[in-house]
Amino acid sequence: MNYFKAMEVQDKPPKQRTEVRQASLVEAALLLAAERSPADITTADLARAVGISQGAVFKHFASKEAIWLAVLDWVTETLMTRLHTAAAHADRAALPALRAIFLTHVDFVMCYPGVPRLVFQELQRPGDTALKSRVRALMQRYRQLLLAVLQLAKTQQALRPGIDLQAAAVLFIGSVQGLVMQAMISNNVQAMAAQAPGVFAILQHGLQCQPTEFQGAP
Repeated sequence: MNYFKAMEVQDKPPKQRTEVRQASLVEAALLLAAERSPADITTADLARAVGISQGAVFKHFASKEAIWLAVLDWVTETLMTRLHTAAAHADRAALPALRAIFLTHVDFVMCYPGVPRLVFQELQRPGDTALKSRVRALMQRYRQLLLAVLQLAKTQQALRPGIDLQAAAVLFIGSVQGLVMQAMISNNVQAMAAQAPGVFAILQHGLQCQPTEFQGAP
């Protein structure tokens, strides 16, 4: 599977050639992480995947950590762009927007199964790291998007009265993570496609205002 648009390296200025190589190394890291633990992936592995020497890797990245930081930067921008786009296409109705975000996140994981491997691995490390800081920044942006959509749902009187929006955001993210963890345990990431709609339906049932409930409650 090609994750990035193929780009020709020849006849490009040095800066552009470096950007092309960096993109290729990020792509290779994602592909390899889908098959095994990111901790076991070496710069030699990445060099072979891209078709360059191991020494050439360090012409484009200062260290292996710098490669994984670039991977997380790419993941953050790509995922958040897709989530915002999904929410924006939901006709300004908050609950459909939440469903679109949920399914888009699941689809992203199915396309890039190396991403959760990297994230879960990094979160298990003791202490603070640059990579863990990147993961926290991603989660903060994700949480802000969810809280904005949940606040809209509250304004539209689509949520049960008294719903804790912070807790709802935690439950939303936890539901996606639960699906991902089970998929990784069963080694069947594609199974999430069939499971995700049912999981979200249960989540939505717990959040949405029922016909018998007082719509005007704060």
